[in-house]
Amino acid sequence: MDVTMTVNGRELTASVPPETTLLKLLREDWDLTGAKLGCDVGDCGACTVLVDGTAVNACLMLAGQADGRQITTIEGLADLDAFHPLQKTFEDLAALQCGFCGPGIILAAKYLLDNNPNPTTAEIRDGLAGNLCRCTGYTKIIEAVADTAKELAAQSAA
Repeated sequence: MDVTMTVNGRELTASVPPETTLLKLLREDWDLTGAKLGCDVGDCGACTVLVDGTAVNACLMLAGQADGRQITTIEGLADLDAFHPLQKTFEDLAALQCGFCGPGIILAAKYLLDNNPNPTTAEIRDGLAGNLCRCTGYTKIIEAVADTAKELAAQSAA
């Protein structure tokens, strides 16, 4: 089957078997390796991408289901000249260690902040509940999301 979608602002087309997941298409056909294959059952969030602005586990979505949709991966969140504010805060606070889960966590956090620009700590925890990290205790991750929310609020107030 042929699928066409806009990925990080570029229209891309591929011919794939019907059982191909969005994650496999992104990683193997288009070399967008930020989303990772972790559990392959939607529990870990390492494969999180944004589909039409909504956080989705790419390991559970078929490529055909993404046909005609807007996909944002970690590679499309910012460019090499400037990090997205979430990426910058995560770096400044050393919120991630190995980085395997990082792209999924950052995209889940972006979805959260896009829909709730002033989340409480409990709302941040809930918003990131679908993303597992084996290296951290989550404290720095939660701080990074909260600090980014404050920074974005200050920018919009200015």
